[in-house]
Amino acid sequence: MKNKHILVVEDEAITRAKLVGYFQHEGYQVSEAASKAEMNIVLNNHHIDLVMLDINLPDEDGLMITRTLRSQSNIGIILVTGRTDAIDRIVGLEMGADDYVTKPFEFRELLVRVKNLLWRISLTTQANNELAHAIKSDENDELFHFGDCTFDIAKRKLCQHGEQVKLTKAEFEMLVAFITHPERVLSRDRLLNLINHRVEAPNDRTIDVLVRRLRNKIEADPKKPTYFVTVHGEGYLFAADLTKG
Repeated sequence: MKNKHILVVEDEAITRAKLVGYFQHEGYQVSEAASKAEMNIVLNNHHIDLVMLDINLPDEDGLMITRTLRSQSNIGIILVTGRTDAIDRIVGLEMGADDYVTKPFEFRELLVRVKNLLWRISLTTQANNELAHAIKSDENDELFHFGDCTFDIAKRKLCQHGEQVKLTKAEFEMLVAFITHPERVLSRDRLLNLINHRVEAPNDRTIDVLVRRLRNKIEADPKKPTYFVTVHGEGYLFAADLTKG
């Protein structure tokens, strides 16, 4: 893990210098940025494995940056902020952050969080590669139909009424999990294992958020779902009439 590249995005110069120095001392490759504009320059010129992102930046709110980053990539994101409001933490996780640390923080604790996140990302990459290999090995299992939707797993393409529905990587993985386990109640823990290995807290709302997003994008009435059904006390059930080919 020590050859991983970390990007510290922090507008406060002293804090940024401390973070950069600490993680360089721990053997990581570290780049730095004081704003979204500087961050984009680094991201365009380097492969970054993990971003430590301050919420309060001069040119754009860190929560909005998190949403943009997550829609474009599966990069690791740890929010580092002085805000202590629980709402900010929840919103940050909903936007796609992997972890959330409030100032003042212990450097050793932050190091453990970074190590754990990078490890989970490596497991996710391995799982996705295995999934892609499994998909390619059986062409007959690539195309699914349910309701007015067509889902082509190999092409990572969901269409509804003939129009493509854009999915984030996490939403795609969630839909694959449901499609490959139809008419089965899947617990939140089971879904976490099926979509990735990056969610650490057992009470994390990631699954609920992803299900809500899929409902909003696919269901005729998201408040009265017929595809992604809640089974109270157990989890979720994909109840669509599913056909292949």
